[in-house]
Amino acid sequence: MITREMLVRYTELIKRKKELDDELADLKTSFNSYFDHTVGEGQKGELVVHDFKLQRQIRTAEKYEQESTVEKLEGLNLNNLIVKSPDEAKIKSAIELGLLTNEDLQDCKTVKKTQAIYVKQSI
Repeated sequence: MITREMLVRYTELIKRKKELDDELADLKTSFNSYFDHTVGEGQKGELVVHDFKLQRQIRTAEKYEQESTVEKLEGLNLNNLIVKSPDEAKIKSAIELGLLTNEDLQDCKTVKKTQAIYVKQSI
């Protein structure tokens, strides 16, 4: 059974979580600023203060720019490295123009559902 006390507690915890997230973000900004000034921007670093060790690690993610990469691969005749994918905006436009119906692609769709809980206190 859902009680008022559960809803009040949930609301209080959400508020505290936001405050904690904000404070953590401020601390991370301070730590990154420290490392930017002491070891350089984008550089890993480490600091020991008493029995605490603060480390900054740098993670790098590379992603190919779609248009120029496709052009380059086509120019090198490596079309088998290019993956085609449906353009959702164009599909939506085609449906709006009557060139396609939702039923035409019904068996091509997957639907993902996620759950979210929101609690607001009424005034």
